[in-house]
Amino acid sequence: MTVSEESFDVVVIGGGPVGENAADRASRTGLSVALVESELVGGECSYWACMPSKVLLRAGAVRSLARDTPGLADPGPPDAAAVFARRDEITSGWDDSGQVSWVEGAGLTLVRGHGRLAGERLVEVTAPKDSPAAGFGEATDLGDAPVTRLLRARHAVIVATGSVPVLPDVPGLAEAEPWSSREATASDAVPESLVVVGGGVVGVEMANAYADLGARVTLLARGGLLSNAEPFAGEMVADALRAAGVDVRLGVEPSAVQRADGTVTVTLSDGGEVTAAEILVATGRVPRTADLGVEAAGLDESALGRGGALVVDESLQVTGVEGGWLYACGDVTGRAPTTHQGKYQGRVVGDVVAARYGTEAGDRAPTHGDPAPAQGEEPAPWSRYAATADRTARVQVVFTQPQVSWVGPTEREARAAGLPVEAVSYDLSWVAGASVESPGYTGRAQVLVDTQRKVLVGATFVGPDAGEMLHAATIAVVGEVPLDRLWHAVPAYPTVSEVWLRFLESYGL
Repeated sequence: MTVSEESFDVVVIGGGPVGENAADRASRTGLSVALVESELVGGECSYWACMPSKVLLRAGAVRSLARDTPGLADPGPPDAAAVFARRDEITSGWDDSGQVSWVEGAGLTLVRGHGRLAGERLVEVTAPKDSPAAGFGEATDLGDAPVTRLLRARHAVIVATGSVPVLPDVPGLAEAEPWSSREATASDAVPESLVVVGGGVVGVEMANAYADLGARVTLLARGGLLSNAEPFAGEMVADALRAAGVDVRLGVEPSAVQRADGTVTVTLSDGGEVTAAEILVATGRVPRTADLGVEAAGLDESALGRGGALVVDESLQVTGVEGGWLYACGDVTGRAPTTHQGKYQGRVVGDVVAARYGTEAGDRAPTHGDPAPAQGEEPAPWSRYAATADRTARVQVVFTQPQVSWVGPTEREARAAGLPVEAVSYDLSWVAGASVESPGYTGRAQVLVDTQRKVLVGATFVGPDAGEMLHAATIAVVGEVPLDRLWHAVPAYPTVSEVWLRFLESYGL
C-alpha cells in the first residue's frame, strides 16, 4: 500500500559509509537529500566487517608483539569473552542511533526500508508497518501489509547498495547453514573447530582471528592465499598461519558438505575429509543489484558488468541510462570493492552531483576546484570529479599476522597492462628499525618502478603494522613523485620506513 510520495533533489539508496559520504557531499550546495537504508545506518563495515573483524584480530596481534619483545612475558591466549565485549562496544551493540544522529545533524533525511528503482528518478521504499525501521511515522489500519513510500528525485539517484556474499554451488552446503562474514564477526562464542573456505581477505583474517581465540582452524583455498596481492604476500601469510596452528590446505575445495549431530563434515576435491563444529564460507561477493529494479532505469543484463555491477564512467554516472540521472558508488560498481575506495567514490560522486545540480553555495560547499564536467563530458583525471585512483592507486590492507598492504597494480597486473616496470624488493628485517622492534622481525617490501617515467606505480608491504606503512607509498604513486625527488624525502632513523632509502639505493640512485 502506498502511503506517501515525496520529492527530494537527490535520493541515495544505501546508508553504509559509502552512501553516507555520497549523501553528505551531495548536500553541500543546497540540495535536499534522502538517504535510504534497509538495515543499520553505517552499513556492513561498521557492524559486520571492517570494524568488528579488526577487534577480533587485535588481541592476538598484541599477544604476538609481546611474545616477540624481550623483557615481556607471554600474556597467554586472549580472553574471548573480553574480546567479544569490546567488539560489542565497537558495533554499539548493533544499535545505529549514533549514526542516525550524524545523518540528521548533516541535514539529511533518513528513510528506513528497502529501496529499489521504480522508474525515472523514482525510488520505491518498502518496510513492514510495525518494524522499528519503517520510519514512516504513525500508520494505522494497514494490517500486516508492507508500507510503501515513493521518493521522487528532482535531479539524481545515487546507488550505494554494496555487495552480498556468494555461496558456491556445493551439494549440502546451504543446508549446513554455513557462516558468512556476518556470523563470523558477530558470534558470541568460539567454536571448538572451524573450517574456513576461501583464501581471500575475509578467509585469512577470520582464520587468524579464530585461531588466536582458541579454535582449531582448517583453511581451504583452491588456489594460493590472497591471489590479488603479490605472490610472496600470500606465501608469507600461509607460513604465519601454519606457525599459528592453522591447517592450511591449498589447491583443494569442498565437493560436498553435511551437517549432522552438531558436526560439519566437508568432503574435499582431493578425496580427503575435514570435520568441524562450524564452517565459514568466504569465497567472494557480488554487487547488490538483484533486487534493485535496474530494469526501471532502462538497463538489462547486457548493460551490467561482472556479477551484475552497475557500469559507471569516471564521474561515476551509470552508463546507458537515458537522461543521465543515475549514479553509483562503492561495491555495487565492481570497480574497487573496499570500504575506503568506496568512500572515496562517494566523495567524488557527491561532489559531481552537488556541482551539477546545486543552487546555492552553503557553508560547507567546496571552496576550490574546477567546475564539474557537463553531462557526457569526461572529467579531467585527478580532478575532484573523477575517481582516477580506482584505476591506478587502489589500496588494500589485510590485518593478519603479518599484515599485508599494497597500492596500485601487482607486478603481474602491471606487465599485463603493458607498463614497463622493474620490481625492487627488500627484506624488511635488514632495516635498523625492524631490529629495534623485534629480534625476530619478519617482513618484505617491494615497489614497482615505471622505468620510462621514473616514478612508482605500485608498492607492497608485508610485516607487523604494514598497513601503517602504506600511505607514504600511496602519496608517491598518486603524486607521481619522480624518484630523484623522492630521494630527498629523508626517512627517520631508526624506523622501518628507512626501507624507502634502501629501495632507491637498490634501484641505483
